[in-house]
Amino acid sequence: MYQLKFLERENDLNKLIKFNKKRKENFSILFVSLWDDISTNLVNKVKEKYENSQRGEMVYVVDSFHMPHSFVIYKTTKVPHLVQLRHRDTVSEDYLPHILKALKIK
Repeated sequence: MYQLKFLERENDLNKLIKFNKKRKENFSILFVSLWDDISTNLVNKVKEKYENSQRGEMVYVVDSFHMPHSFVIYKTTKVPHLVQLRHRDTVSEDYLPHILKALKIK
């Protein structure tokens, strides 16, 4: 199960990453472009499944229109791109079937 939050300020993402260095909580960041049909479809599927969820791991959705400079943090050149921050690991995935599997979307 996941919870969704759409970020619109780069400062918010920077705070999350900095905070995570101390607390080591699990969360994911989904980088998308609203001009890309594949990204748009993925965002719609994620919204449909998790929009009203109040429990589970956080998935922060970052789009290239509102936060273009945030894409540099994890060297995002291809969208969609899912970055999963775990206790000691960071898992980065830009292959759509793997993203769908990680987000438990069919």
